[in-house]
Amino acid sequence: MAQRLLLRRFLASGISRKSPQGRWAPLISRALQAPQHSPGELTVTSSQARPLHTTRVCTTTFNIQDGPDFQDRVVNSETPVVVDFHAQWCGPCKILGPRLEKVVAKQHGKVVMAKVDIDDHTDLAIEYEVSAVPTVLAIKNGDVVDKFVGIKDEDQLEAFMKKLIA
Repeated sequence: MAQRLLLRRFLASGISRKSPQGRWAPLISRALQAPQHSPGELTVTSSQARPLHTTRVCTTTFNIQDGPDFQDRVVNSETPVVVDFHAQWCGPCKILGPRLEKVVAKQHGKVVMAKVDIDDHTDLAIEYEVSAVPTVLAIKNGDVVDKFVGIKDEDQLEAFMKKLIA
């Protein structure tokens, strides 16, 4: 009912018009049409701009795209990196991932997190001897300094982070 009312108001407002060929012209809002003016001339529009609200992009967690990406963003990183080897079908991975992201975010950029899907990057999983998921590695200056397999609670994850940062 509300949709019909809005449609009636929209059609009655004169925003759309019927073309001479009998077809409906594209429905274009007047606010979206470009103003017609000559160069150097100032124009004033009656429509008010609405503020654009965006969310902050999480830069501490990223997905690995391929081997060179892993080399560049993890092995060559000056910042310590927590590498989460996971799989889409893995139930424990779905529990550990958000916990790990939360603990990494608390470090305020002292640590970053790389997520590696073992189904997409089996070569990396083999290279780092990942035999079960979830497996989490701590890499500092290109070297694996710590590792765990399975689910950990937040206190254990925070202790893992402190060892990596120290």
